[in-house]
Amino acid sequence: MAVEFAFLAPVLILIMMGIMGYGGYFWMSHSVQQLANDAARAAIPGMTVAERASLAKASVTSGAGDYAQLTPSKVSTTVIDKDGRLTVRVSYNAADSFAFAARGVAPMPSDQIARQASIQMGGY
Repeated sequence: MAVEFAFLAPVLILIMMGIMGYGGYFWMSHSVQQLANDAARAAIPGMTVAERASLAKASVTSGAGDYAQLTPSKVSTTVIDKDGRLTVRVSYNAADSFAFAARGVAPMPSDQIARQASIQMGGY
């Protein structure tokens, strides 16, 4: 029984590391998407392009601390207001996060997580 465990233990450990790594990645990706969604909604009451951008960035700055595994200083926000459509793009540098500890063991996606949300500004 110990021999079988000795053969299977490394494989099981690698599988568990992969599961934890990808689970953490998906959790962070979802959190970044939620930040973008909330920022796009927060920008709606802005009267000018500059005010909408300010409201969106303030929403991301204040909301990033609400997610346990996101470091607010690693979040960046870009706001594009073009042709009546406001797009908020939120990027997160996850290179130093717990999810990427398995990078050498399991193939992982990019450590730059970028998500965006768009809203139509009037004219429906």
